[in-house]
Amino acid sequence: MKYESVSQALDALNKHQEVLSAYNHAIGVVYLDAATAAPKGTWEGRGKTVATLSEITYNLETAPEVGEMLDWLQLHMEELDPVQKRQVEVLRKSYDETKKIPADECIAYSVLLNDAQAVWEKAKNDNDFDAFAPYLEKIIAFNRKFAGYYNPEMEPYDALLNKYEEGMNTQTLDVFFEKLRDALVPLIAKIQEVPQIDDSFLRRHYPVEVQRKFSDYLMEVMGLDRNYCGIAETEHPFTTNFNNKDVRITTHYYEDDLANSMYSVIHEGGHALYELGADDCYNFTVLQGGVSMGIHESQSRFYENLIGRSRAFIHAIFPKVKELFPEQLGDVDEEMFYRAVNKAEPSLIRTSADELTYANHIMIRYELEKQLIGGTLEIKDVPAAWNRLYKEYLGVDVPNDAQGCLQDTHWSGGMIGYFPSYALGSAYGAQMIVKMEEELGDVYADVAKGDLSKVTGWLKEKIHRHASFKKPGALFEEVCGKFDASHYTDYLTRKFTELYDL
Repeated sequence: MKYESVSQALDALNKHQEVLSAYNHAIGVVYLDAATAAPKGTWEGRGKTVATLSEITYNLETAPEVGEMLDWLQLHMEELDPVQKRQVEVLRKSYDETKKIPADECIAYSVLLNDAQAVWEKAKNDNDFDAFAPYLEKIIAFNRKFAGYYNPEMEPYDALLNKYEEGMNTQTLDVFFEKLRDALVPLIAKIQEVPQIDDSFLRRHYPVEVQRKFSDYLMEVMGLDRNYCGIAETEHPFTTNFNNKDVRITTHYYEDDLANSMYSVIHEGGHALYELGADDCYNFTVLQGGVSMGIHESQSRFYENLIGRSRAFIHAIFPKVKELFPEQLGDVDEEMFYRAVNKAEPSLIRTSADELTYANHIMIRYELEKQLIGGTLEIKDVPAAWNRLYKEYLGVDVPNDAQGCLQDTHWSGGMIGYFPSYALGSAYGAQMIVKMEEELGDVYADVAKGDLSKVTGWLKEKIHRHASFKKPGALFEEVCGKFDASHYTDYLTRKFTELYDL
């Protein structure tokens, strides 16, 4: 199609983004329903809906007229404003990548992921890796093939990493994880030689209905407006966003583990604040939502750990915790609670891992993903490889696959290359708090009063409001300067040396 003016082409651009956003919204609602409310046996019919919606979105994304529109706008880039230029850039990248994937493969993959989600959840509950293995094998094969379509000049795993963190590669991550290992492994070893913190009271009986009230309170303290942010329950917590006025977080309650859901809510709440803090102008466009998973996880891990596990935050919320659970915490004081939620001890489950050993869980998944995509690890050998690395990296024995290689939902969702974002995000966040305090002074004084407005206000101004307008690397450097993982290792060393009186 030939356009007579820039405004005519921009009208087409805006309409395309609105329609695409609507279909993605529909697919997201289907996924949210599947993970939170849908009866277990409904996955087959839902797969047909997902197939139809996936075919429509594929055709929308790769339509010849979209390519023509982008070509025309790229010839007139000097007439576009910065937001429009970025929209064209992002759409062009997505168009070129998606068009390389045959339509039947794209649709088949969407159906596979729908089915795999249901099979994974049952396999986890039944401790049955063999039931999930055929689905994982197909997911790995699809991702290896797709990586070749996306960026044939890259190593396949590097191409997948770039989907979640633009510019990332195994060379950079190998150096990053080596730095973490060198700094943290000796610290973990020292802690194992001294008396351990007693956190047994966190595993007393905490009724789910009271934990739900606690979640409501935590969301209130975090400043999450319930008019725009809902909470639901699922097997594996996640956050999904439809626009900056419709974000959903999820959690999973365990009656014998108070901290698990507590920190899931704070973690997912950090994701939600990022999405809710985006400027309105990015809604219903390809710039809607966070710019990368590393930056996104910097926000969730920031609130979970740098805020949620701080002395200041525990001071602020402990009276309410005690009010909600008077019998369970009758013999517990604020200092005991602070120390308990910061206990560092190698464990099995990533989502409930302590702040210090958490990165080891990520390293294990990173090593396995490299091997799976590289073709040096067969699916049938995943449980054994997982168990071996848990022994090597964390010194723990894995009793079963439900608590081992089936514990995460990411692989069933096709998110190969996502896991390193958690460790990167933790390190990004540690550098952000340094910069924040350089500019604002002691923000923890306000946190101790239950006031997170200064913290969230700074992050909204520096990170949240930009949505995906700026590239992740450029955004981070603009706010914090060159990335330096030593801020993260120094922070952990200081905190746990003091906590354990090393």
